[in-house]
Amino acid sequence: MGKITQFDLNVLESISKVLGNTTDGLTGTEIGKLLHECRIDDIDSGNTKWKRLNNALANKQQVDGCANNVIAFIQHALSPARHYDNPEWFNDTRYKINKILSFEGLAIGENGKANYSSKAETISEAASKACKLKEHLLARNVHPDIITFCREELVVDNYFHAVFEATKSVAEKIRMKTGLVSDGAALVDDAFSFREVPHLAFNSLQSESEKNEQKGFMNLLKGLFGTFRNTTAHAPKITWEIEEQDALDILSMVSLVHRRLDKAIEAKKIYEGKI
Repeated sequence: MGKITQFDLNVLESISKVLGNTTDGLTGTEIGKLLHECRIDDIDSGNTKWKRLNNALANKQQVDGCANNVIAFIQHALSPARHYDNPEWFNDTRYKINKILSFEGLAIGENGKANYSSKAETISEAASKACKLKEHLLARNVHPDIITFCREELVVDNYFHAVFEATKSVAEKIRMKTGLVSDGAALVDDAFSFREVPHLAFNSLQSESEKNEQKGFMNLLKGLFGTFRNTTAHAPKITWEIEEQDALDILSMVSLVHRRLDKAIEAKKIYEGKI
């Protein structure tokens, strides 16, 4: 990146409050270590964490006449390798930092690197984006469980995580209804196949046509996990971009799956003649 204009002092303060948060921010030791590694003078080490960090970063950008070393510090603090064992903290903190950086036209990617982005002029363009997705899905009358995955923290970059979490919810619902603990294609086979009496059935399973419907829906579930969940779980987001229309279509399909699962019955009751 070229020379980055000095950040507004309010932006610096907000970033410092996130990274130096008393409850879930960096520790004082971590702040000192990171400042040292980034060659930023720790000019106020005796102050509270966020004020200490704010003063150090503000002083550095004033001395430099630019915000490049401030961004370098944020990138260093949010290096994915540093937080490999705490992805929830990484994602949550990056989300908060990006909401602030959006006012400077910047964003930290999942690789921990800064990139230019459209400059925000409102408090939360991410919230607006999430609201737009939710409105479209409500117009489609999707299953209520799907709306859960339109939270702004899930769509702050794109719709990748909303789709990922929604597909995960399908497996979770199957486990809740069956008591099984497997996942993916194995879970589908365990829950619906005819190797033994299925755990769940989508119909009465009396005719060949009904059995074929059960098998067809099994294939749909396996395709859902194989195409979307497994891909999003293992592929970097940059190589698996999901646009709004794709997200709407995928989430609508997941909605259909949820509705069918809600109506699925215990297959053993069919075979015992209780239904």
